[in-house]
Amino acid sequence: MSWRRLRTLVLREIRATLRDPFTASILVAVPLGTLLLFNSILTTEVRHAALGVCDATASPASRRLVAELRAQGTFDPVALRTRTALDEALRRGRVRAAIVIPPDFDRRLAEVGRGGVRPEVQVIYDGGEAVLAANIEGYLNAIVARVGAVLVDAPGGGRRPGIEVTTRVLFNPTLDGQVFMVAGVYGFVFSFLTVLITAVSVVGERLAGTFDQLQVTPATSVEILLGKLLPLGAVFAFDVLLMALVAGFGLGVWPRGSLVFFLGVSSVYVLVSLAIGLVISATSGTASEAVQRSVLFSIPIIQLSGFLFPIRSMPGFLQWIVEAFPATHYIRVSRAIYMRAAGPADLWGDLLFIGVVGVLLFALAVRTLGARA
Repeated sequence: MSWRRLRTLVLREIRATLRDPFTASILVAVPLGTLLLFNSILTTEVRHAALGVCDATASPASRRLVAELRAQGTFDPVALRTRTALDEALRRGRVRAAIVIPPDFDRRLAEVGRGGVRPEVQVIYDGGEAVLAANIEGYLNAIVARVGAVLVDAPGGGRRPGIEVTTRVLFNPTLDGQVFMVAGVYGFVFSFLTVLITAVSVVGERLAGTFDQLQVTPATSVEILLGKLLPLGAVFAFDVLLMALVAGFGLGVWPRGSLVFFLGVSSVYVLVSLAIGLVISATSGTASEAVQRSVLFSIPIIQLSGFLFPIRSMPGFLQWIVEAFPATHYIRVSRAIYMRAAGPADLWGDLLFIGVVGVLLFALAVRTLGARA
């Protein structure tokens, strides 16, 4: 082996890499970006979780309890006047947990120091995200116990916990993580595979010249793009059905809501992801560049969309950013249908966002591919 020839080849490869700004930037930006993002999102700490509060007594003691829940930034209390409103907020996902303070809270709190029955508050939380749900319960119990010890003086100057906590877990009483993961896998698969397949296939056709031949036919750009999207969309829609059946019969995981509604929403989201792939293909010169762009685009979105890590545990500015991702809204919809039996009335905001973004992406794909013609 000649060290001189090897040095020449190594220098050649380094120069070739540095001449490609896209590859060079990936080599530097991806490791640093992954480090910073994972440091922010890879946490199960509870921060600013929406907490429904149904306070039937509204006394100084109950207000102090609510103030303590707010003080540390762990929870953001949301006042709810009735149990019906509280149940509706939990079902729609507006709050992740709730605390119910009964009307006799003050009277029992005054009696407990004299040996009476301890006052009782009920903690209700969404068990959909198993790990985070357990942490929410732990935080709530710790804060309530600490406040109860401060509010109640036992005889003889000693202190004892003054508040009894009963818990109720909704939607996933056993805190089983299987349903949570199954519902999220759809977002992972159709946010990555659809983008990659579409981007590579269109670039390959353009390089082979077949796509250019389509553009000189009487067919309009819209017709050409629909001709690309609809067959692939039909294949991936069948994949959704196949995955749902395998999850149901093989794993015993069926959506609590309407399966037809879930299949319809998933089919629309598939078309949105395919449109993203078309945009990437229009800005890529080669198939390898399309693959790089697809991976660079899809992986961070999947990591930040709530598939594995809860969005509410991320920094505030990052939560605003991830709300712009269609994958975030689709995964939220998927889990709401699977775990809370949510319907269109509960999810209209997320559905509207997915639809609007889909129209905008399709228009951008038409314009971009037309400009490349």
